[in-house]
Amino acid sequence: MTGTVDTDLRPGVEVVCLGESMVTFLPSLPGRLADVPSFARTIGGAESNVACALAAAGHTVRWVSRVGADGFGDHLVDAIAAYGVDTSGVRRDPDRPTGIYFRTATDRATDAHEVAYYRAGSAASAMAPGTLSYDDLWAGRVLHVSGITAALSDDCLALMRELTGRAPGRPLVSFDVNHRPGLWRDGSGARVLLDLARGADLVFVGEDEAAEAWGLHGGNAIRAALPEPATLVVKRGSAGATVYERAVGGTVRGADTGTGGMGRGADSGTGGTGGTGLASVRGADTGTGPAPVRGADSVTSVPALRVDVVAPVGAGDAFAAGFLSATLRGLPAAARLRHGHLMAAATLTVPEDLGTPPSRTDADRLVDLDDTAWGTLRLGPGWTAATEREVRTP
Repeated sequence: MTGTVDTDLRPGVEVVCLGESMVTFLPSLPGRLADVPSFARTIGGAESNVACALAAAGHTVRWVSRVGADGFGDHLVDAIAAYGVDTSGVRRDPDRPTGIYFRTATDRATDAHEVAYYRAGSAASAMAPGTLSYDDLWAGRVLHVSGITAALSDDCLALMRELTGRAPGRPLVSFDVNHRPGLWRDGSGARVLLDLARGADLVFVGEDEAAEAWGLHGGNAIRAALPEPATLVVKRGSAGATVYERAVGGTVRGADTGTGGMGRGADSGTGGTGGTGLASVRGADTGTGPAPVRGADSVTSVPALRVDVVAPVGAGDAFAAGFLSATLRGLPAAARLRHGHLMAAATLTVPEDLGTPPSRTDADRLVDLDDTAWGTLRLGPGWTAATEREVRTP
């Protein structure tokens, strides 16, 4: 394996993102939904958020989904395409509507947060094996999916089981657990999501959601329950994030995610981008047969940034996009985590689900900061538009 992405595999598309996107209505004022006088229209959806962020960062991305043959469907497709995302894999459903939802301005984690979903029977909930083309789904080097899709309907769950089943020639499968208890009315979500995660090559999961869904506390316990994925990223909120990467035959196989060991050691939390041992993103090396026998993990942690938060919604999707972007570029573990934190900061500092990522030059410059400078960096609204001198670095 090499430290670059193979250019002869699935040319033209780097990442395919599959999942429902909805038209989102954001409140004009804080307060209860009953009291908000008006809403601004935007878009939202975990997988399309990742697609848009990756495209904005310069990657070739395809979004695959179903939307209604209605005005909201038109808006979704046009808005996502405006980010540079290929929407040729989106199917229009003449019989089912596009999903929409309304939310309050408060933090999702508080009791004051309200979300009103109108997605039951949506076009996306009709996604099922056989309704989508594998020419679209397997077109990229990475297929990114999330647990939200599995909760939409029995047909969607069957599709997710099929896509996370190990099969010859499949691309690298990236899976964001995205546990949403409210979507799993029968209480099966925790077990289903664990099963799906075990079939993926790269898994993103929050420490808090692993505790809620599986009763697992701490990254080591999560890794013990999920030994199959070659790479496991545990998001620890304001504390940062940790990546566990399987070692095979005594060497780190970032392959399965395109990464390798850091030149400065595991658990260092350091940000230099030195070190090689990176693997190329090759579905052929990740999707055939059972997962390789797990050896000792390489473990790398990076602290989160200090951010003046405007709204937290979408930050997890942005983190995944930043990590995937750096993976596609063959960067080391700590650099991938730092790119994830930076992309998340771009979303945390705007009211919408999607923020404008920093330029690649600015992102690389910030990723290359030493530990002290990274630890004292503070980012607020508008930071991605700032010039190099305007971004506050010590």
